[in-house]
Amino acid sequence: MAEARRRQAEAAGRRAERMAAWWLRLKGWRILASRVRTPFGEVDLVARRGRIVAFVEVKHRASAAELDFAIDHHRLRRVAAATEALIPRFVRSGQDARIDVILLAPGRLPRHLTHVWQGD
Repeated sequence: MAEARRRQAEAAGRRAERMAAWWLRLKGWRILASRVRTPFGEVDLVARRGRIVAFVEVKHRASAAELDFAIDHHRLRRVAAATEALIPRFVRSGQDARIDVILLAPGRLPRHLTHVWQGD
């Protein structure tokens, strides 16, 4: 039973990441990579628009009300550590890096939060 729930959650997460990637594309972003793993954690999407490279955490919840609790300091710290490891791979001279979050819930447009991490 727990294994089936884990697989369903994994599939829902992948769908949410695909939706977020399409949302970003519609907004003029180019997706450079998805589900990039590092020893420090994973970044769901890496996207570029102009001179900005965004390392994006995607969160999907069953309701919009649950989105307010989908992201926390601990999770952002892990994404920030993974981002630090990935910057040399994706960010070139003259480009700026930032961490964004895209929040998704059924029946709602995606909510794109920009530059969510300033460090500790």
